[in-house]
Amino acid sequence: MKISRAEVEHVAKLARLSLTEDQYTIFTPQINNILEYIEKLNELDTANVPPTSHAIPLSNAFREDEVKPSIGLDLTLANAPEKEGSTFVVPRVI
Repeated sequence: MKISRAEVEHVAKLARLSLTEDQYTIFTPQINNILEYIEKLNELDTANVPPTSHAIPLSNAFREDEVKPSIGLDLTLANAPEKEGSTFVVPRVI
């Protein structure tokens, strides 16, 4: 697959990139090389290869949720710098 300079200019415009003439000269063959490599990869039979999101298998390291008794209101407010009734008092934020 060959990509033309006009197509590179179009993609650069869509990406809102301002490229110099030298950059167009450099990037056009580089993009062609990338597209040729992708064509080679597309020749591989991947029908029996499962899709992956990571190179190694991952498992969830979190523990299961368990319902446990609360520590209670008095213990919760015990170290509060300032409290009013059953709530924390915090500085006003505007």
